[in-house]
Amino acid sequence: MLEKIIKAYDIRGLVKDEITLDFSFSLGTAFAKFLEYEREPGTIVVGEDMRPSSPLLADAFSDGATSQGMDVIRIGLASTDMLYFASGKLNLPGIMFTASHNPAKYNGMKLCKSGAKPIGQESGLVKIRELIEHGVPISNRPVGTIRNQNLLQDYVDYLLAQFSKNTFSKRKLKVVIDAGNGMAGFTAPAVMKQLNIDLTPMYFELDGNFPNHDANPIEAKNLKDLQKRVKKEGADIGLAFDGDADRCFLIDEKGQLVNPSALTSLIAVRQLKEKPGSLIIYNLISSKAVPEVIAENGGIGVRSRVGHSYIKSLMAESGAIFGGEHSGHFYFADFWRADSGMLAALYALAELKASKSTLSELLKPFNRYAASGEINSKVKDATKSIKLIRDKYHDKYEIDELDGLTVTADSWWFNLRPSNTEPLLRLNVEANTEKEMVKIRDTVLSLI
Repeated sequence: MLEKIIKAYDIRGLVKDEITLDFSFSLGTAFAKFLEYEREPGTIVVGEDMRPSSPLLADAFSDGATSQGMDVIRIGLASTDMLYFASGKLNLPGIMFTASHNPAKYNGMKLCKSGAKPIGQESGLVKIRELIEHGVPISNRPVGTIRNQNLLQDYVDYLLAQFSKNTFSKRKLKVVIDAGNGMAGFTAPAVMKQLNIDLTPMYFELDGNFPNHDANPIEAKNLKDLQKRVKKEGADIGLAFDGDADRCFLIDEKGQLVNPSALTSLIAVRQLKEKPGSLIIYNLISSKAVPEVIAENGGIGVRSRVGHSYIKSLMAESGAIFGGEHSGHFYFADFWRADSGMLAALYALAELKASKSTLSELLKPFNRYAASGEINSKVKDATKSIKLIRDKYHDKYEIDELDGLTVTADSWWFNLRPSNTEPLLRLNVEANTEKEMVKIRDTVLSLI
């Protein structure tokens, strides 16, 4: 079971069957022991989302951690980026109780070291799993303490301090936000009331049963309500957050989904104006417009594997100031290299306020190619499928195996990579024209 629920970047599973109170207690003892081995500080910051099981799981974890002599700071309701903020500001390790965009029957945990440094399989989750499997000896240290600390306003103030004083006092915008009954319903009101905007809230009521739609904006069906509302209100922009609000997707004034690569490009341009010549990271399924835009604006583009732990590590190694993922994750050096959906949204609002253009006009220079979006195919053997397709293309085209299989021609490219958690292959195709993209997409899908 541990192998099933402890995934590449976090822990996730079914409530009661897999993510139980006993498991959460054991995780608390194991995480405490892991932090002791790593010579991390002796206090853990604990945040939780709006799922009914989150407070109880956080209670059990806190009991486990304090039984090992660790102190605990409970920050209560929080978005995942708010937990990263707490870990960074206080320079303490942390844990967030959330299953992000997963349906109501799931819950899970995201862990980090002090300074919001990520913990994935290669950086600690395997060791923590082994500690749970073998059992953590009873500690002879005194039982730790638990205290509460409210950091919502500190989080808001820190985000807004990333921008110059009059940034948000310009042009009043009409903004629609779909929180999906997730944690943006908690953080967005505190942020948006300071921005001189006309806000239309959607599904701000915190409800881990997700009565309106799943809090997963990467699925097109979950954006339909927001798209309709943006057009109905005549809004300048729509913002859609996932359940734990660490991802943000944009809807333009026409009700169309903004390509996340275009938002990566927009933020990259702004960052390069502030810090010319800097490194910017993009993952390998981002549009090829992204490295083009970075170079055109005097920056240095660095290509990365998909996944937050890889991007955060690469940012630390390279000194990059910003990283963007096509999945809607955006990472900021000034935010402890952590991802923040709210900070990405603020960058978009800041650029829109400074412009007389509509959002679609503002982003037009970054939408240069035709993209398929991510297409999932169920397969029995992902490795065998990828080999078959590699054999088909390797004689004529450039082959790259940084993450799955990337095949590149002069006027198109595609990436095919296996899911970390399911028997799926994920396909992304981009080409100079829609016709060519469709042709390559359909050819690869037929081979799969």
